[in-house]
Amino acid sequence: MVMRDIAIIKAEFVQDQKAVSKIQDFQDNEILFKYCCLPEILKYVKCFTGPNIMAMHTMLINKPPDAGKKTSRHPLHQDLHYFPFRPADQIVCAWTAMERVDRNNGCLIVLPGTHKGRLKQHDYPEWKDGVNMMYHGVRDYDPNHPKVHLVMEKGDTVFFHPLLIHGSGTNRTQGFRKAISCHYASSDCYFIGVKGTIQESIEKEIVEMGRKKYDLDKDVTLADIWSFKGRLVQGERTNM
Repeated sequence: MVMRDIAIIKAEFVQDQKAVSKIQDFQDNEILFKYCCLPEILKYVKCFTGPNIMAMHTMLINKPPDAGKKTSRHPLHQDLHYFPFRPADQIVCAWTAMERVDRNNGCLIVLPGTHKGRLKQHDYPEWKDGVNMMYHGVRDYDPNHPKVHLVMEKGDTVFFHPLLIHGSGTNRTQGFRKAISCHYASSDCYFIGVKGTIQESIEKEIVEMGRKKYDLDKDVTLADIWSFKGRLVQGERTNM
C-alpha cells in the first residue's frame, strides 16, 4: 500500500520518491521482508514474543520535506489502537533508522512509561491544514508528561511496546527521513472483536478502505484483515 502526504497530493504532481511518504504491508516483497528476518533484530524480538514470531505490520517510511503545512508530522498515538489482537505484552515494534534521524528531519518522540497504561481513545487531530489518512492521535494524555526525542544514527534500532505513546515531528530539511519497521506478535496471541469498543471507529475506516481498494466482502472484520496480512517469521503459526 503506497501512501502519500496530504499536502503533496494537493500540490502539483511530483514524480518518484517525492510523491511517496510511506509503503505499508511489504510482507510479500521478498527483498524488503529480509529486514523482518534479520537475526540481529529477532534476537531481541523473541524476548517479547517468545519463539513463535509473526510479522503483522510492515512499513518503509519516506517522510518527505514538509510542504509548509506541518503535515509531515505524526500525531502522538499508540499502535495498539490499530491492532485487534492481544495480549499487548507479546507485541513489539522494531524501528530502524536508514539514515541519521534527529529533530531537524522529524525523529520519533516517545513518552516514557506510558506503555504501562491503558489503550486510550484516538481521533484525527484538528490540524488547520489537514492530516494524513490513518494518522489518528491520542485524545487524552498529559501534555506535561516528559518527552524524549530519539536521535538515531543509520542502522540504530529501537524496540517499543504497542501501548507506548509516540509520534514524530516535522521534517524541516530538504531530504527524506527514511526508516523501516516491523510490528511483531507471538503467534500464540489471539484476535478480539472490537465492536462496541474504542477501536470500533478504526475498524470501520480500515474495512471501508479495504472494500474500496480490494472489493472486500461486507462481513470482513478488522481481525480478518490482520490475519490475512500476518506472515510467519520463525517457529510455528498457532492461533494467529
